[in-house]
Amino acid sequence: MKHIIMTVTAAALLSSCGLYTSYERPEDIKIDSLYQSTNTQAGDSLGMASLSWREVFTDPQLQALIEKGLSQNTDMQNAQLQIQQAEASLMAAKWAYVPSFAFAPQGSLSSIDWSKPSKTYSIPVSASWQIDVFGSLRNAKRRAQMQLANSQAYKDAVQTQLISAIANYYYSLAMLNEQMRISLETQKNWKENVEMMRALMQAGQSNMAAVSQTEATYYSVCAQITDLRDQISNLNFEFAALLGDTPQNYNIGALSDWQTPDLSGGIPAYALSNRPDVKMAESQLAAAFYTTNESRAAFYPVLNLSGLLGWTNDLGTVINPGKWIWNATAALTQPLLQNGKLRAQLKISKAQQEQAKLTFQQTLLDAGAEVNSALTKIQSSQEKQELYNKQIASLETAVKSTKALMMNSSTNYLEVLTAEQTLLSAQLSKINNDFSLIQAAIELYQALGGGIE
Repeated sequence: MKHIIMTVTAAALLSSCGLYTSYERPEDIKIDSLYQSTNTQAGDSLGMASLSWREVFTDPQLQALIEKGLSQNTDMQNAQLQIQQAEASLMAAKWAYVPSFAFAPQGSLSSIDWSKPSKTYSIPVSASWQIDVFGSLRNAKRRAQMQLANSQAYKDAVQTQLISAIANYYYSLAMLNEQMRISLETQKNWKENVEMMRALMQAGQSNMAAVSQTEATYYSVCAQITDLRDQISNLNFEFAALLGDTPQNYNIGALSDWQTPDLSGGIPAYALSNRPDVKMAESQLAAAFYTTNESRAAFYPVLNLSGLLGWTNDLGTVINPGKWIWNATAALTQPLLQNGKLRAQLKISKAQQEQAKLTFQQTLLDAGAEVNSALTKIQSSQEKQELYNKQIASLETAVKSTKALMMNSSTNYLEVLTAEQTLLSAQLSKINNDFSLIQAAIELYQALGGGIE
């Protein structure tokens, strides 16, 4: 047995097939220059990528809802169960290094021509042990480690997506609530406008066409309010399902409470490595690498050691009392007629490894594009935010001036209505832009991997 082990070990040391190599990121895959933005600056700071979700989403009511979602959402629970399965698989791969034992007592009665039966028995404990000469078990264990890392990254991805979805629902409801507030104020104003137009018609300063046009606008605002109520109700139902909660109306803060995270520290390229999907793609590539090594190892002999120790009286004579028995065996198994099958499996493994590499590369490219898109959207929304503020201030002045002119009879009431309608449109556009800014920040949070927890 000693000679067999030495011979096989020497063959393994002389082998140059790379069965013992560890995974390293391919040199042709780079994370530099994946995205560019005027918001990024040189420096060591990770900026938003270094913030946890509690630092990004500071609204206490939103934080409470995120905590509820993380504890109750079924996708999160499934992701945790997947981690437990991967941990069990890794434990099984580690135990493959340890000899396996079996206790198999046996007994029998035998008789010839109905004579007194003879009794035989054996009470053995057997053991078997695969010696990992060519790295088959080692590569299986490392593949299981990468699968565990993949499961953990998947859980992180689910968490990031869930937090982003909760924040999106929360601020979508905040946007609709703000639109509802303005629409209700507008409804009140237009109702007063209808009454004013009727009074002017009775005084001979207006006509039925103007009254009808004002009424039509009023009814249009009423219809918009009904649509908003339906949207808010449906969104609350969807939000409750996401949170794993019963349908209810949630307390939502105002859009104005949002504070955009500081991006002045810049976002270095290696921040993309924090993204769960990037981690998943690379762990899948590493697992494919070790699967290829396993396929290579299948071409080489498998060395198994086995032994038995026990007590028996089955020694060729029925009158012999029980004795101790033991044996030890070393078996070397070399595939011979499976070469075509093994080569095909190796070819499959190499192709799957190349696919995993392409997936990893594309994941990095997609990550860079998402960061670019979110940064550009933030910058654009911030620029328009100031413009909308100036526009609304000007329109508010225009409404006041038009009303003052009407009091002096230098203009008619229709011009006042037109000015108010333009102001309403600008206010709603500003709300949409404020929401776009928040949504872009949420997208950037997700694009950077959800921050460091």
